[in-house]
Amino acid sequence: MLIGVIGAGKWGSALAFALSEKNEVFITSRTPRDVKNFVSLEEILQCKYLVIAIPAQQISSWLDEHFVFSGQKVLVAAKGIEATTGKFLNDIYGKHVPDENIAFLSGPSFATEVQKSLPTALVVNAHNEEVSEKFASFFPSFIKTYTSTDVMGAEVAGAYKNVIAIAAGVCEGLGLGKNAAASLISRGLVEMQRFGHVYGAKDESFIGLSGAGDLFLTASSTMSRNFRVGLGLAKRKTQEQILNDLGEVAEGIGTAYALHEIAEVKDLYLPIAHEVYELLEGKNPYKSLKDLLSS
Repeated sequence: MLIGVIGAGKWGSALAFALSEKNEVFITSRTPRDVKNFVSLEEILQCKYLVIAIPAQQISSWLDEHFVFSGQKVLVAAKGIEATTGKFLNDIYGKHVPDENIAFLSGPSFATEVQKSLPTALVVNAHNEEVSEKFASFFPSFIKTYTSTDVMGAEVAGAYKNVIAIAAGVCEGLGLGKNAAASLISRGLVEMQRFGHVYGAKDESFIGLSGAGDLFLTASSTMSRNFRVGLGLAKRKTQEQILNDLGEVAEGIGTAYALHEIAEVKDLYLPIAHEVYELLEGKNPYKSLKDLLSS
């Protein structure tokens, strides 16, 4: 099958590598790259199947300025909520791609390990089961794929886990121990599930690969950019310093701001997400810990 990957960062490149086991894959990005099968955006958009790995905070403007829909099937390979509007990715893509043509990828997946062909399991989520099954069939032998129709469950879990991962990085950076980390991650899973209920998400998404699987991975390793954001916050670094150190996008930052706004509007109890927002705004991490323990 001919597949076009849009976004040649670590994750887009890892997906292009993985999908090339069974398919002919082309890739493009905003800036030219000296990589195999790199082509122009115009050529990529001619592919019947597209995988888009553009970060959540950039996708709205990119779609408005560059995307031309001509019947393509699209697999969204980013996770997050738009900070400026509180929109989920399915809302943003909905202006450009019909529901029956789009799917969302979720589950535990560090790009570095995918590039090494290390095994994992992922979920392709779509309202149209034919589309999810088709995209699932493209993945290589070292990735076990499942399908689901719970798009909102995948969206909420994929976005929220990055915020919990920031909190887990703070926990690690402060040296609070494994008991605290396990408590935080478990409480975070319940918090994201409770938030998901507001949007009609299904419980099975949170106890499966999209929720618990991805959360446990992202909130427990320095391979996670969001976890490293938390480590920086524990050292009282500013957002600017942390992002300069990372040299990459950390989706949990924008999502934390989006969750804060949503919680304000809908009057939701999101204690961990609230403290992550406060930490990003400069709150002392020990004060944040005290407030979280008493909330």
